[in-house]
Amino acid sequence: MRLTNILLPILPVLAGMQSAQAGPIAYGLCQTGCNVVAVACYAAAGFTFGTVVAAPATPAVILGCNAALGTCSATCAAVALLAPIP
Repeated sequence: MRLTNILLPILPVLAGMQSAQAGPIAYGLCQTGCNVVAVACYAAAGFTFGTVVAAPATPAVILGCNAALGTCSATCAAVALLAPIP
């Protein structure tokens, strides 16, 4: 049997399939990117990410890093988790 006889009937199905652009893998990569930027932000301020306790005396730069991390993480959730899963 020739290959074209096998593939010809399923060609319309393959052509009609939609491709996914994101999903759980993209979400994980996005979150990783956010965390890398947060670690760099902490390092630029002279701190180590994950060791600063939130308290009233927390430096403003650390609060800014935390706010940026929260915004980035929320954007990842809004964009990547709503996309179709491949």
